[in-house]
This record gives sequence, C-alpha cells and structure tokens, in this order.
Amino acid sequence: MNTLDALFKHFLRDIYYAEKQVLKTLPKMARKADSDDLKTAFEDHREETETQIENLEKVFEHLGLKARGVTCDAINGILDEGKEIMEEADDPDTRDAGMIAAAQAVEHYEITRYGTLIAWAKTLGLDPEVGKLLQANLDQEYDADRKLSKLGEDSLNRQAA
Repeated sequence: MNTLDALFKHFLRDIYYAEKQVLKTLPKMARKADSDDLKTAFEDHREETETQIENLEKVFEHLGLKARGVTCDAINGILDEGKEIMEEADDPDTRDAGMIAAAQAVEHYEITRYGTLIAWAKTLGLDPEVGKLLQANLDQEYDADRKLSKLGEDSLNRQAA
C-alpha cells in the first residue's frame, strides 16, 4: 500500500469484509434481543446492510475490480466482544443494553471507514457515483447509530439499571 489509491482499495475491501460479517451477526443479535424494538432495529439494519453490500459491489464495479474482502481484525474483535456479551449477560435487560453498545461500536467503525473512503474518493478524483454510493452507506450507518442511541436512552439503559 504505497499509494493512496492502493490504500483506498484496501479500505474498500476491509469495509466489504466488515459488512459481510455484520450481515451474518445481525440475525443472531435479533434472536438474543429481549426488547421487541431492539429486535426490529437489528432486523431493519440487516436489510440496510444487504443494500450497503450491494452499493459496495457497485463501487467495485465502477473501479473495475472484483468484489472481495480482506480480513479485518478490527471488526472481528468488535463482533467477538458483542458475542461475548450475548453469551455472558444472563439478565435480558442488561444483555440488550450491552448489545446496543456492541452494535454502536460496529456502527462507529463503519462510520470512520466510510468517511475516510469518501474523502479519499474525492481526493483521487474517482467517479462521483463512487462517492454517492459510499455516502448512502454512511448516511444509513449514522441513522442506525442514532436509532440505537434513542433506544438505549429512552428505555433500555434504564431497564438494565
């Protein structure tokens, strides 16, 4: 990765891998959620994640690249923490609060990746459609983070307390 272009492609593969891993994890989180609202949030975000993967595949296509991921230790670690919470938190309310925290860690990671990719796409002078697709994903990640915050602050954190 000796050029910004190479770094961009690496980060693109990184977030593609991350989204694929998140897609596998969200149904597990929905099943473990005690709150119906939290369950719905995870199910809704699974659908959004499918769209995000499609958007990333379009970005790869625009760049003339095969859509493939590279192992991302950061997302694996974040998801492992979430899995640990789901397995070890016996109290349903505490588990829900912990899963919100774990899901927000995922969202924040994705937000940083998409923000960086958008900035680099502009700097590299890539097709504006690349930036639009990445921005659509970033907007969904911000929205998911806000929804999770609202769930936690409005009720689930107090129930866990």
